Amino acid sequence: MRNKNTKKKFITILIITNILTFILSNFISLRLNPISLVSGEFNEKYSRYSKVAEIEKYIKNNYLRDVNDEDLLSGQLKGLVASLEDPYSAYLTEEEFNSLLEQTSGSFGGIGVVVTPGEDNLITVVSPVEDTPGERAGIITGDKIVRVNGKEFTSETMDEAVKEMKGEPGTEVKIDIVRKTDESNVEELKLNIKREEIRVKTVKSNRLEEDIGYISLSSFDEKTYIDFKKELDIFSESGIKGLILDLRNNPGGLLNVAAEITDEFLGEGDIVYTETKNGNREYLKSDKGKVEYPLVVLVNEGSASASEILAGAIKDRDRGKIIGMKTFGKGVVQVLQDLPDGSGLKLTVSEYFTPKGINIHGIGIEPNVKVENEGGFTNIGPENLEDDMQLKKAIEVLKKDIRTKK
Repeated sequence: MRNKNTKKKFITILIITNILTFILSNFISLRLNPISLVSGEFNEKYSRYSKVAEIEKYIKNNYLRDVNDEDLLSGQLKGLVASLEDPYSAYLTEEEFNSLLEQTSGSFGGIGVVVTPGEDNLITVVSPVEDTPGERAGIITGDKIVRVNGKEFTSETMDEAVKEMKGEPGTEVKIDIVRKTDESNVEELKLNIKREEIRVKTVKSNRLEEDIGYISLSSFDEKTYIDFKKELDIFSESGIKGLILDLRNNPGGLLNVAAEITDEFLGEGDIVYTETKNGNREYLKSDKGKVEYPLVVLVNEGSASASEILAGAIKDRDRGKIIGMKTFGKGVVQVLQDLPDGSGLKLTVSEYFTPKGINIHGIGIEPNVKVENEGGFTNIGPENLEDDMQLKKAIEVLKKDIRTKK
C-alpha cells in the first residue's frame, strides 16, 4: 500500500561540530583560591572557554575526592544541553546513546528476561520473555540473579548486570540464580545460556466479537510497521468489518514508522508537517491506497508523541473516532546525532502540526468520545474486557459505525 517512490522518508540530518573548543593559547594565567572563588571575584576578561578551564583546574586541585577527566567533560556537555531547559534534549554518553539506539531498533542480543530491583536488594526476575533463551533455560518469575559471568551483582548494580547479560547472539553467558523452593529452603542454579537476538514485541492483535479486529501498538520502533502490516493484512483478508487500534500508554517512537502506519488508513493528503524555528516545513503525506472499513482509535494520558501524530491525523481527516482520555501533549520532534567518540546528542529541532495546522504541545488531543476507566484501572486490553470501559465503548461505537456503513 505504501508508495516508496513518492513518500518522503523523514530523516533529519543534524551536523554538530565543535560543541566545546578549548583554546589553550588564550588561557588567562591566573590562580584561583578559595576566597576569591567563594567571593565571586572572577576576572571579567575571561573568555567563556577559559572560564570553564579554570574552574575545571580548580576542581582538580582542590576537590576532596579524586576526579575523572571523562566524567568532568561529560558533565560539562550534559550541563550545556540541560541549560536549554528542554526535557527532550540531552547529551548522551556512548553507553546511553547505544542504549537509545537499541530501543529504537526493536531488538538486541541477550537472554530475554525482565528484571527489577528486589526488596531484598537482589536482582529479581519479573518474567522471562516468551520463547527466548532465558525461558528455555528454565528461568521463572521470582528467581534472583546473583552472579553473571562469575561477577556478583545486587539491585544497586542491576544496570551493570543487564549490560553483562546482553551481548552478541551466539555467545554464551553464565548466570547464577537463587530460587526459593519453599518458606525455608532455597536452591542455587548455575546456567550456561546462549544469547540470541531478542525481539521487542510492539504489536499485538486479537479478533473480537462480530468480526472486529483489534491491534495494540506499545511503541513505534524500526520493526513495528512490518509486524503491524502483517496483522492488518491477515485481518483484511479474513474480511473483518471494523478495526480498533489501541494506542493507550504508547509513548511514541520513530516518526516515519508512525506515518507509515497512519498511511494505511488515509487516502491522499497530509499526515503531519514539521516546522523549524526558521519556518522551514517538511510534510509527510499519505498516498491514495487505504483500508476502507470503520476505525476506532483508543488513547489515554500515556499516548504521546508519534501516537498523537497518528491519532491527530485520523481525527483531523475524519477517518475514525478517537475514544478514551486526552493524550499527553508532546508536539516537538527530536533528532539523534552521533559524535565521533561514540557519544551522541538528542536535540529538539522542530515542532509538528496535525493536518489542520494544530500544534498540540502541552495541550494534547481531545477524544471524540471521552471515557475514563473507573478506579484507576490499568489492566487494559481484550483479556480484561470486563473492566476495560474504554475498550467496551470502542466496541459499542464501532458496531454502530459498521451498521451505519451497511
